[in-house]
Amino acid sequence: MGSCSCTRRHFLLSICFLQVITIIERQVFDFLGYMWAPILVNFFHILFIIFGFYGAYHFRVKYIITYLIWNFLWIGWNTFLICFYLNVGQLNRDSDLLNLGTGSVSWFEANGYGCKPTYNMAADDTFRPQRPERVEGCLLDYPLVEITHSGVQCALALLGILGAILISCIFLDEDDRFDFMNGDAKSPQHTVVHPIEAY
Repeated sequence: MGSCSCTRRHFLLSICFLQVITIIERQVFDFLGYMWAPILVNFFHILFIIFGFYGAYHFRVKYIITYLIWNFLWIGWNTFLICFYLNVGQLNRDSDLLNLGTGSVSWFEANGYGCKPTYNMAADDTFRPQRPERVEGCLLDYPLVEITHSGVQCALALLGILGAILISCIFLDEDDRFDFMNGDAKSPQHTVVHPIEAY
């Protein structure tokens, strides 16, 4: 049981480590694009990853369960982002929904690999970031890059959920198997009491 617990624990710790690396990369590019809603949600994700890592490292089931619940919400958020960048239903990737009204867009729109943006020099609004009129030569369009980021986060979250469930079951199972003086802790009528021997 110990080696199985250790392997599952290392699996969850590895997933948490991968999540931290990928979310920091995503946070940097969201800061570069001034995407304020994703920046805020990414920050919360980093906090809950720390909870998961701490819970797995120090055998704290409550922290692992908190991390587990957050991962379900995280999958929901990333599914929303995928739908947003695919323009599903009423969602429009050119809207100000993710930038909270600042007018900024994904950093990858004009700065992706091979992208050559063309700007309108006669733009009136000096308070909003200038968006390119046309972008040509991109190896990958920015919606595809953002969808890929969200897909990777969903995959890691699913692995995190799996790891958290497996390790929580082990910890809870070990708590249930507490054996006090060769008896069953849940049924005190069957507890074996040994007399103290006097010397």
